[in-house]
Amino acid sequence: MGTTIEFARPDGKTAPGYLAGTDDKAPGIVVIEEWWGVTPSMKKIADDYAALGYRALVPDLYRGRTAAVGDEANHLMEGLNFQDAFSQDVRGALQYLKQNGKKAGVTGYCMGGALTLLTAMHVKEADAAVCFYGFPPSEAGDPGTIEIPLQCHFAKHDEFFTAQAASQIEQRLQDGKVPHEVYWYDAEHGFCNPNPLGQSGLGHYNAQAAHEAWERAVRFWNNTLR
Repeated sequence: MGTTIEFARPDGKTAPGYLAGTDDKAPGIVVIEEWWGVTPSMKKIADDYAALGYRALVPDLYRGRTAAVGDEANHLMEGLNFQDAFSQDVRGALQYLKQNGKKAGVTGYCMGGALTLLTAMHVKEADAAVCFYGFPPSEAGDPGTIEIPLQCHFAKHDEFFTAQAASQIEQRLQDGKVPHEVYWYDAEHGFCNPNPLGQSGLGHYNAQAAHEAWERAVRFWNNTLR
């Protein structure tokens, strides 16, 4: 089990986060929350990475708030300053994990997937990135400019981040010769989350797809961070 910490942001302020893994010489992974917030599911991902020998830090972007239903989650997400989130909270989390000279990557789900790509595009501290079914709008930056190894997991039947739009991201990665892997799943949005908070019809857990995606992510981290 992890613990709640405060870590420094580049602007000198501090941010809260959930830290799993006690070995400060281990490579690090920043886990960026879904639009629900820092839920038990997000903490479990960090705990699972810690069990594999990483230190994992989940920045609390909503500052202690979580959502119980989709409308509430959407409200929290719309109130989030994405620029501040990736350039301060996520970057600060990466700096925290890299204090002992170890590599650190960033991963995220849904809203966190979009922030993962923003971080990969704009934050120099990230050594690798894994994005799950989320991406920012095209005006937020060009994925083709990413220079670090990137792995993406997209759902063919995603109603929020459509396959058509995800295919455009994949094309930009190819055109930019980004070192990348893209995997497609016969699944819906949120297929890795077995415990969606709300009862709002957003639960599309797919055990097989989730297992395959996890195994691929773990292999990717072993190849890029160790």
